[in-house]
Amino acid sequence: MQNLTGGVRLALRQFRQAPVFTAAAVLTLALGIGGTTAIFTLIHAVMLRSLPVADPSRLYRIGDGDDCCVEGGPQDRWGMYSFPLYERLKAETPEFEELAAFQAGGSRFSVRREAAETSARPLRGEFVSGNYFSMLGVGAFGGRVLTADDDKPSAPPVAVLSHHVWQGTYGADPSVVGSTFVIEGHPFTVIGVAPPGFFGETLRSDPADVWVPLQQEPMIHGGGALLRQSVAAWLRVMGRLRPGASVDGMAPRLTGVLRQWMQHDSGYPANWLPDVIRLLPKQVINVVPAGAGVGEMKEDYGRSLQILMAVCALVLLIACANVANLQLARAVARRGQTAVRLAIGASRRQIVTQALVESVLLAVAGGIAGLIVAEAAAQLLLLLAFRSSHFLPVSTRPSLLVLAFAFGLALITGILFGAAPAWFATRTDPADALRGSGRSTSDHSSLTRKALLIVQAAFSVVLVAGATMLARSLNKLEHQDFGYQVQGRVLVSMNTPPATYPQPRLAALYRQIEERVNRLPGVRGSGLALYNPLTDNWGELILVAGHPAPKMSEEAGASWDRVSANYLQNFGMTMRKGRAFTAADNETTAPVAIVNEAFVKRFFKSDEDPLYQQFGLDLPENASTFRVIGVVGDAKFAGWGLNRPARPMFYVPLAQNVDYKNELMQRIELQTHFVSGMMLVTETPPGALEPLLTRALAEVDPNLTIISVRTMQQQIDRSFDQQRAVASLAGLFGIVALLLAAVGLYGVTAYTVAQRTNEIGIRMALGADRSKVVELVLRGAFQRVVAGLVLGVPLAVGAGRLISAQLYGVSFWDPLALTLAASSLAVCALVAALIPASRAASISPMKALRIE
Repeated sequence: MQNLTGGVRLALRQFRQAPVFTAAAVLTLALGIGGTTAIFTLIHAVMLRSLPVADPSRLYRIGDGDDCCVEGGPQDRWGMYSFPLYERLKAETPEFEELAAFQAGGSRFSVRREAAETSARPLRGEFVSGNYFSMLGVGAFGGRVLTADDDKPSAPPVAVLSHHVWQGTYGADPSVVGSTFVIEGHPFTVIGVAPPGFFGETLRSDPADVWVPLQQEPMIHGGGALLRQSVAAWLRVMGRLRPGASVDGMAPRLTGVLRQWMQHDSGYPANWLPDVIRLLPKQVINVVPAGAGVGEMKEDYGRSLQILMAVCALVLLIACANVANLQLARAVARRGQTAVRLAIGASRRQIVTQALVESVLLAVAGGIAGLIVAEAAAQLLLLLAFRSSHFLPVSTRPSLLVLAFAFGLALITGILFGAAPAWFATRTDPADALRGSGRSTSDHSSLTRKALLIVQAAFSVVLVAGATMLARSLNKLEHQDFGYQVQGRVLVSMNTPPATYPQPRLAALYRQIEERVNRLPGVRGSGLALYNPLTDNWGELILVAGHPAPKMSEEAGASWDRVSANYLQNFGMTMRKGRAFTAADNETTAPVAIVNEAFVKRFFKSDEDPLYQQFGLDLPENASTFRVIGVVGDAKFAGWGLNRPARPMFYVPLAQNVDYKNELMQRIELQTHFVSGMMLVTETPPGALEPLLTRALAEVDPNLTIISVRTMQQQIDRSFDQQRAVASLAGLFGIVALLLAAVGLYGVTAYTVAQRTNEIGIRMALGADRSKVVELVLRGAFQRVVAGLVLGVPLAVGAGRLISAQLYGVSFWDPLALTLAASSLAVCALVAALIPASRAASISPMKALRIE
């Protein structure tokens, strides 16, 4: 112990005597350890951290499917259920104390506090079963939480607010509890406030602000309510296991219940059942631990975090190689001191131990500094990935597990980069060292330093090439042809009108909105839609009149949107054939539709003219519902899959209604007339436009609230926040890697020049000029760079193949990325090597020959 304490004191004294070396080593390690710890912090927060609830180890989720937010058919790997199916599963799982259901995806509610607010505000809401909070083991911060008695059709409407919205929006006013809030036009009593830190069962940006009992969903959604629809899967299910109970055998049992239900009680249309039965073997329910909640972020961001972790690991290896080189150079400079210690009786074990103590101390210091870098890097990543979010319940403060990770990483890196100097220290011959080695070019550590430099160069090529591929992929994604005008278009997202409004009132309301909005200064046109591009997706099974009924699959469906007469034209979408919608396409005329080119390719033969063909949705009796009047160019409307070709899609007029006989189709028809999107043709910035729009909509109907106002370009940028965050951080770490490689090359080259000072002096004395000396030094430096390129380019191609699933329009062996990486390394190497080369050329021969 005394020897260790003495070694630490000696190491600290050595560090004080070499402040530049110490600062460079600690900063280099801080970048490597900090970057890696930052990504681990987010991996821990997103994938590993338990929910802030009681005993999360007893929570299990019924189904692990990640579909969202309403599904009307087989899901294969199930994760959402209708309310009737939830009740069936609840009856079949006595192992659970509580089995709760909650809405997948959540809702947007128009909310105002009665007698305190004159206009409504948009809040995120979630329908949950009455036992939701008791299943999670969560109490109330103020008031009380929902109970089973609150979740009955006859119960008075009540709601629970999140602590975040209670504190941030309502100023932590205690009188909020017990007061009346008008939600979607209906009075609700706020009975409680959830505890601070509780964000629900799903970690996501902008989580629920208000929780409402499931049984109130029909009142809020009216005729389009989902609660009693056996076909509509919109609820996720989670339960708390009884003490001593087990989930063994539960998944096969529930899968059997599911398959029986699908055949006999699902309410699927008769024409679906043959395909449903054919697909039954694929339909499974898995029972999975849910202590960390629903893994929505894990599914969405897991792959990106893995890529960034790999990037940071490479940076850490480069940092270790760099510090190892610094340590080796320092060990050579201290050979005389080491020789004296050996000569007076120090053992080689003591020398090795001292070298490792110094390395570990440096690594620990780098780890401590790295925690600061880690928090800053984690905050930067969250800022880039969620820049449009208002609230993100992810903490970047290091937990005990993260601190343990950083400390363990520091120890490992200390041993890793300290091994080579420790070994070299034992190779010192006291006699040689004490005689002086200034005239010798022999150096046992030279090969090791050159190998470490080559590794740094190779890894920096991998990082720069990978970052360039990701950046080029992002650029191609953002600048692809979306099929509509991007410039001069503003998207307005708003809460749907109250579900109690009948069709005639909706039609009049939409006319008033367009007339009022078109009078706003700077607005040259407008349009309303069920949803705007890149915000949502509605899809249905397509049946074409005169064609065989399709089998149930993704290939049999198409996306669709309901739009006002001028929406497509004002969006700059190109008509390929036929005509656009007009005001004449209204409730008095037969239903018509405009389809895109992808729709034509999928559902019509190459020799068929799609114009005036008829098609319908879901059921054979609907096959002649819509008449095709036009074909429009493909456009990206769905809020996902932007790296794939446009989906088949059709558009129907907002003013038209279809008189379906089937109850399910009636509900779909009703729901799609409650629009949530508006598009404006204007150059007015969103910030200036929003107050004008808020006032205009309030004049038309005080129940209308705006959720967001964005330019189309901002909406596109928002869709690629995750890719931008990954590309930006990968690029940042690539630059760091280049700089570290350049510093490493500079250090090795400078040390080599110092070792060869006598040789350089002799060469100059024999007639070599300055250019020859510079050429000699640069040739030696670039030999290592070329070796790094030879190793790095194949590794970069391999890394490109690993991330190829993340690339769009860029090959895994992208020549531009590889060329840029190689040329960047060459430029950095040239600058790094020129400095010691110039110094070498300026040495006086007589002075060089006198140096020991």
